[in-house]
Amino acid sequence: MTDVSHDEVAARWNQNADQWTRDVRSGYDVYRDLFTFPAFQEFVPPLDGLKVIDFGCGEGTNTRQLAKMGARVTGIDISGRFIDHARKAEQEDPLGVTYKVSCYSGDTGFPDASFDAVISTMALMDGPDFDAAMREAYRLLRPGGFLVFSILHPCFITPGLRWEKDEQGHTTALCVARYFDRIGFTEHWRFGNRPKEEEVSPFAVPRFPRTLSDYLNAVAAAGFRISRIEEPQPSPEACEAVPRFARWRDLAAFLLLVMAERPVRLAELP
Repeated sequence: MTDVSHDEVAARWNQNADQWTRDVRSGYDVYRDLFTFPAFQEFVPPLDGLKVIDFGCGEGTNTRQLAKMGARVTGIDISGRFIDHARKAEQEDPLGVTYKVSCYSGDTGFPDASFDAVISTMALMDGPDFDAAMREAYRLLRPGGFLVFSILHPCFITPGLRWEKDEQGHTTALCVARYFDRIGFTEHWRFGNRPKEEEVSPFAVPRFPRTLSDYLNAVAAAGFRISRIEEPQPSPEACEAVPRFARWRDLAAFLLLVMAERPVRLAELP
């Protein structure tokens, strides 16, 4: 699908990490704060007391929320700079979260069947080998454990997307193009809620386009049983706070949520 190496992905996120952390903790990531993570919290099963690993934890904001939901959390990320920021937040306000620099698409270094849940929020679309990530998630889960992840919706967030507008400038449709284009690329952007007078370099975000079948078949091929899928819309309150969210309420899906279980095999029964 792409010849971008994990080392190159790590280097990109290390370059992004300091500004990304400042922006997220300053409230500029309104998609996360008002839409994607609240939707994830409604979707995920109860976590109280569960041993959880967070794939692609970044600077730890979502990981810390999982801990506040009662989980015993380990966060992993390919970016050492992100892990530095996450550990600093944990030192300043301990929640019992541990962090490790590790790639979720390789051997993460934890024993087989050592977690009750594998969770990932808006991170699995940013790695070059989703199939390997699913195999590692399956290995890490105890029989009966579950996987829950959120990603950009692959049917609508495509390499050739563009918004169509009417003569008055109102957005009327999303044009989806190049859906089957699986060539990796780097996307450059800033958080849209950032004050315009603040000059910062755009983030360089590696992208690895996949189809819906690429994602779901990889989950199934790893051995999981898919149990639930949702395509949430922004809430009325979120659309009122950020009017551009109405495009994702009325015209297309921005977010895909997937839940799957590691089945209990007969040989694994007590």
